[in-house]
Amino acid sequence: MHILRSLGPAVARVSAMEALRAGIGAFAGLCLTGLFLLSPHVDLDMGLYLVAPFGATSVLLFAVPNSPLAQPWSAIVGNTVAAIVGVAVCAAVADPALRIGLAVGLAVTATILCRAVHPPAGAVAMTAAMSPDAVARLGFWFALAPVAAGTVALVVLATLYARMTGRHYPFRQFDDPNRHRTADRAPSERLGLSAQELTGLLERYRQSFNLGVEDLARLIGAAELQAAAHSSGPLKAGDIMSRDLVTVRPDTPLGEVADLFRRHRFTSLPVIGAEGKFLGVIFQMHLIGQARDDAFRLERGYLAALRRLLDRDRDRPVTAGDIMSVAGPRATADTPVGALLPMMADGDTDAVPVVEYGRIAGIVTRTDLIAALARNAVRARQEP
Repeated sequence: MHILRSLGPAVARVSAMEALRAGIGAFAGLCLTGLFLLSPHVDLDMGLYLVAPFGATSVLLFAVPNSPLAQPWSAIVGNTVAAIVGVAVCAAVADPALRIGLAVGLAVTATILCRAVHPPAGAVAMTAAMSPDAVARLGFWFALAPVAAGTVALVVLATLYARMTGRHYPFRQFDDPNRHRTADRAPSERLGLSAQELTGLLERYRQSFNLGVEDLARLIGAAELQAAAHSSGPLKAGDIMSRDLVTVRPDTPLGEVADLFRRHRFTSLPVIGAEGKFLGVIFQMHLIGQARDDAFRLERGYLAALRRLLDRDRDRPVTAGDIMSVAGPRATADTPVGALLPMMADGDTDAVPVVEYGRIAGIVTRTDLIAALARNAVRARQEP
């Protein structure tokens, strides 16, 4: 039974949208490369043609962009070095079987030494070893075109596509600035471990080809957060939420919203509609963002005046409904407190509304959550 289980899928289940995103990316990347840079047909005069290993490179770049094997250095240097090795072996060894095996073996060794392991590089070396006529005509130019040129094009397109679809490619480095553009690590990644220690862990467990230091930090942080959720006890959102709420309507002017923030010193205000229906939340960051946009428009007052003349609909004041967040996390009264931890861990969410049957019943703020966890920790220490 254990043997049969080991033959099953080893990759975690992913959503259909993620699979579609990867497939569209590979389709677009290869099509654009074929249309504007390399020909789908073999051209031994210019050497600008698509080679089969680009399909495998596209799988890595668009489907698993966080893999160390898919990063620009691995892809570009790995494919290029493998092509150079393949051409050299093809020129030196006449026997086909020996030539193919030697080209792939030496390419694997060379890419590891260059810290540029990229699985399609083996296929690049094999392609060169299996194409003596093309190699004889192109020589080492084969490593530049089509291999290096095509790989660079795919990397550039993968970078643009990742940004368009909300992904990170190339992957983030451990010492990259956080989303606030400061040097502090994200709260969930403050592990007390240095980049060198995390690298040592990857090397000790031989995972450096599968995981980057940044991803390891995020996984450890998520695991610690999940463990903390398990120890938070039986508390639920309904036990700690604020019930006496100050709310606003979608048509509440931003000036009044700002006054409420200042008077009550809140960081969030729920927006409700008819019969108390929950519509969204305004966070202070939304108000600050709107103020910044207004200041930007004031600097170009003449353009704003012209736009108002051309479009009367834009001359209405901005209201709460224009800046509220409608896609943030929500909870019910029965949601465990532990489940609220990851919702507010990284700073994107200052409060989680508690909604029952479409109406807001309360809100759990960071202050509520910290106070509840502190009380729970004190009780745990007092228990025998």
